[in-house]
Amino acid sequence: MKTSQSSLKRTAETANSLIPSERIEQRIFVVRGQRVMLDSDLAELYGVTTKRLNEQVKRNFGRFPPDFAFQLTPDETEILRSQFATSSWRHGGRRSLPYAFTEHGAIMLASVLNSERAVEASVFVVRAFVKLRSLLATHKEIAQKLTELERKLTGHDEDIKTLFVAIRQLMAPPDPKTKRIGFHCQENG
Repeated sequence: MKTSQSSLKRTAETANSLIPSERIEQRIFVVRGQRVMLDSDLAELYGVTTKRLNEQVKRNFGRFPPDFAFQLTPDETEILRSQFATSSWRHGGRRSLPYAFTEHGAIMLASVLNSERAVEASVFVVRAFVKLRSLLATHKEIAQKLTELERKLTGHDEDIKTLFVAIRQLMAPPDPKTKRIGFHCQENG
């Protein structure tokens, strides 16, 4: 049993050195409101060609419902191409529209490919999706707290302005037309 555990540990270390989490996180995009990875990026991580990956998807089409994977439209492809400088089909790049895989689709893809590297890499892909999800949750919490603070200050802004007006009135010299109350002495000039 020790041999298999040490073998698994070495395999995980090798996969970890081959797939830095930052590299995976940079390849997760938001398309149609979902965080996805493109077929070409997953193919590279899983150690297969994009063509083979897409063949497996087509052969196992029932395993990839729309919330697991979908093919990008020409407009979506063009937007991604312009944002990330991917190659154009006119210049020797891919000639078909890419597939986008959600976190669940990426896991299903690893099981369909049925290779040791794909299974190992899928663990890192899932961790990257989870990390991004927690970062987004943290950003939402911070945004919510800022909104709450802004609401609190908005109400206080009026109170603070009223306070400054009252202080300025107290600091202003008295109006000579108003009747003075109290002891009066006349200064000799």
